[in-house]
Amino acid sequence: MPGHVRISDAERESVVRRLGRALRDGRLTISEFDERTRAVYAARTRAELAEVTEDLPRDLW
Repeated sequence: MPGHVRISDAERESVVRRLGRALRDGRLTISEFDERTRAVYAARTRAELAEVTEDLPRDLW
């Protein structure tokens, strides 16, 4: 079950950088960025991280 694999701090930071690019591109508002960033730091598994970014284009990686 890949979605249930526990994540590292490095994986969290990677997702936060992706959210930052989405914010700069105008895909997220500041409040959405803040909310999602909090969710990233609270996440424990890859499935939880996927929920935070599922509506963003893959090219933001």
